[in-house]
This record gives sequence, C-alpha cells and structure tokens, in this order.
Amino acid sequence: MIARLLDASSPKTVRRGEFITRQGQVQRELLLVEEGVQMSYLDHEGTPHVIAFTYPPSLSGIPESFCFQVPSRYHLQALTDSRFRAVPYAALLALMDESQPLERAFRRLTETLLAGIISRHLDLQTLPIAERLRAFAQRSPHLFQLVPHKYLASYLHISPTNFSKLYNSVIL
Repeated sequence: MIARLLDASSPKTVRRGEFITRQGQVQRELLLVEEGVQMSYLDHEGTPHVIAFTYPPSLSGIPESFCFQVPSRYHLQALTDSRFRAVPYAALLALMDESQPLERAFRRLTETLLAGIISRHLDLQTLPIAERLRAFAQRSPHLFQLVPHKYLASYLHISPTNFSKLYNSVIL
C-alpha cells in the first residue's frame, strides 16, 4: 500500500522561506514530509495568523484546498529547507479507487487531523496561556529551536511579549 503511494509520488524540495502554496492557489499535491518544518498561516493586514506547523513524519498541504481542489484561503511556507514526496491529486484518487486499505488509511488520517483540530480549538478556548505553552512544549519541543518565537506565539494565540515572559519562566 505505502509502496504504491510512493511509486505515484515524485521528490520535491523547497528552500527555506519559499511558498509551497500561496493564498488563492490550489493545492495540487499531497506532501509527505521527509525533512523540514512548514507553516500554514493566514495573512491578515500584514500580520500572520499561524494555523499549523508540519514536520516529519506527517502530511503537509492546505487540506481543504487539496481535498476540494479550490483556491486556498491561506499560505503554506517552508520555515526550513524542506524535502517531500509529492502525490498529485488525481493519482491519489486513482490509488484510493484501486485500494480500499489505502482509502481507509487516508480516512483514518483525516479523522486524526480532525480530532487534533478539535483538541487545539478546545485548548485555545479553555486553557490559560501558560498551560497552552506547556502543552505545546510537551507535544513539539523541537519547534522552539526551529521556528521563530513570534510564529509560535501566533499559533498559541499569545502576544509576543507574554510569550517571551512565559517562555523564560515556564520552559527554561
């Protein structure tokens, strides 16, 4: 199953700072992250509002743009040099039509993504900012060295000033 998916993919590399998908573009490929960190964000009046970070071993892309082949409402950008296996939309659909186990695996990935989004939403709505930072530090401690703190603050809905104070007292 995985071999067939890899056979349908092609290598793709993106340099640090490059856009993978811009707002208004359609996400044409599902990206299997082999190396690097990527960030999806909405640019609102020049301020980035971070939605997600992706890194190995995970999938990357703009989910609703890819699944429905519609223009993206936000950007996907490489924060570090990144390497992927890119699977075109049509190839993935054909593979899922041929393989029920692959379709089931994709459905399970989608369910896991949805559960993660709901969990994050609940955290943002209910946890104090120090607890949000602690929970993130437990889930993804390596991102503190790879991602500018202003983006982590945006992702956690914490002001950069409060993030800095909390980081120094909670994390260090």
